Formats: sequence, structure tokens, C-alpha cells
Amino acid sequence: MKDLAKTNLTDLTKQLQSGKYMLFFTADWCPDCRFIKPAMPAIEAEYPDYTFLKVDRDENIDLAGEMGIMGIPSFVAYSDGQEIGRFNNGDRKTKQEVESFINSLASTVEK
Repeated sequence: MKDLAKTNLTDLTKQLQSGKYMLFFTADWCPDCRFIKPAMPAIEAEYPDYTFLKVDRDENIDLAGEMGIMGIPSFVAYSDGQEIGRFNNGDRKTKQEVESFINSLASTVEK
């Protein structure tokens, strides 16, 4: 999983113009983020059509604010520069819940 450098929403949207992306908002101090982190390589492997980007919420606090990310861990999906879904709350997330979220996106985008 690639780390997303510090950015803003305008530059991020340009970066995500082509392809499918899954943003994973997280922070080192977040216990619920640490809970899902070990499952992320398996989730990534299951969904090779998505490029997964790890977004450090503290480093990108302005971006998180612009995007309305109030709780972490959170996931935001993009396809060709358009947000197609988000799994955004402050609750602990299981591998199955993240997979269900990604699976639900298939009806949104046919690619």
C-alpha cells in the first residue's frame, strides 16, 4: 500500500483522475486502525483493480476536513476522479465489513 503524501482535495482529485482508488484514512495512535491494518494486505490482494492509498489523517488533517472524514479508520473509493462510496465512521472495522463495502461498489461502477 502506497502512502499518500501531504496533499489537498484539488490536487488529490487530479491524482485520482484515471483508475480506481481506495483511500484508507488512518493514524498511528488509532487503536481501531491498528486492528484492521493486519488485514489490509489480504484485502488489497482480493481487489487488484483498486490502487490502495494510505492517508495519514494527522499529516493530512486539512484534506480529512475538506472530505468530511471525522472518524478513522475510514475508506473512500474513487473511480476516474469521482467519489463512488465511503465507509466513514469512527467504529472498529472488520475485514468482512471492509470487503462488504468494496463489494457494494461493484454495482456503482461497471469497469
